[in-house]
Amino acid sequence: MDRLQTAVPPNAFHIMTKPSGAVCNLDCKYCYFLSKEMMYPGSRFRMANALLETFVKQYIESQQAPEVTFAWQGGEPTLMGLGFFERVIHYQQKHAQPGIAIHNTLQTNGTLLDEAWCRFFKKHNFLIGISIDGPQTLHDAYRVNKGGAGSFTQVMRGWQLLVEHGVEFNVLCTVHAANQDHPLELYRFFRDELKTQFIQFIPIVERATTQILPLADIGWSERDGGRLPDGSRPLYTQTGNLVTKRSVNAKKYGDFLITIFDEWVRHDVGQIYVQLFDVALGAWLGQPGGLCIFAPTCGNALALEHNGDLFSCDHYVEPDYLLGNIQSEPMLELVASEKQRTFGQEKLDSLPRYCRECEVRFACHGGCPKNRFIHTPDGESGLNYLCAGYKAFFKHVNRPMQIMANLLRQRRAPAEIMSLMIAEDEKRQQQAFAQAERNDPCPCGSGKKFKLCHGRKQ
Repeated sequence: MDRLQTAVPPNAFHIMTKPSGAVCNLDCKYCYFLSKEMMYPGSRFRMANALLETFVKQYIESQQAPEVTFAWQGGEPTLMGLGFFERVIHYQQKHAQPGIAIHNTLQTNGTLLDEAWCRFFKKHNFLIGISIDGPQTLHDAYRVNKGGAGSFTQVMRGWQLLVEHGVEFNVLCTVHAANQDHPLELYRFFRDELKTQFIQFIPIVERATTQILPLADIGWSERDGGRLPDGSRPLYTQTGNLVTKRSVNAKKYGDFLITIFDEWVRHDVGQIYVQLFDVALGAWLGQPGGLCIFAPTCGNALALEHNGDLFSCDHYVEPDYLLGNIQSEPMLELVASEKQRTFGQEKLDSLPRYCRECEVRFACHGGCPKNRFIHTPDGESGLNYLCAGYKAFFKHVNRPMQIMANLLRQRRAPAEIMSLMIAEDEKRQQQAFAQAERNDPCPCGSGKKFKLCHGRKQ
């Protein structure tokens, strides 16, 4: 316990638990985690019952907060079978402590859900995250099964079951090269067709080391589904300054967020909750980072593998970031270790001067360290690959965020901003109509000449 004498454990921390490791029934082309199977050759990739109870007990005991949330992910966690999660509930009830509420979240691709799963989720109040990348053509571009076929139909069947059983869920949508140019199509699909109220947009930044570049000389390409000629995957690690063609473009990611925000802030405030928008509003209210990637430091969001190995972060499940195994070292000691605290502090200490002097640093704080691999305009290393997009987005939302923050400080609903934004739009349009010439494009955006559109009425 020597390390606990020099490092203070956080009051609360979060662990993303992977009971089936990287194993998945899909073969999503951009999935950085599938290659992690190579770290555990010969493993059955199933968390043992004894380890499960050890984890549940240690996790509950280590938290100093009124709520404890278990987050189950993969790979695909439903591959563990319903019996595994019935044991989860049993161990949670067995080791529950007075005054501590226990919650469960589970991230799934949705393809294996059935009536039994959904009844279980509803009974035990699981919050389900379901991965959907948009309408079928956009979803199926990269989210494919082991045979290379799209998974959309199976995912929609899982989504329908969640709805029918009243299971609380949110949608996780990854943003990548195939859907980055379709922001409103995605947003309106989730809002109008899936009727979801909670959406997360996760940018795909698929880093690869120079070690895979020579593969092009032997005919390998990303069109091969991300696999090497022998059927294996290159081991993607958080090193190098290259990204695959599947990755989202930084500027387009900013445009994507801005386009959706402009729709949301005029029509859906208080009805649809987009994680990034909520987190940004918190920053304008002066609240601490509501999402680890936008916090000044990190280190309190870890990942647990199927065999008890605890890693610094879900994005750093790599040998260099292994803290230890909770079967031989107490979880709290590993979380409080000097290695983990240094990992978290490094996010702040390595922030380039360009970021330290940035006007939107308070909202961004340099973003996730895994994406900080390009150079600043003056040549300093450590700039976030997505900087251009984040900077454009945070600058664009500055005024609306200030308005909503002030409404909240006055104990008024942020949704009041919608009527204000619409009134301003109408005023600007009327001014544009007044200045338009007969043969100019109509300011309404119809594509017609002004004289054949709104100009006809004047």
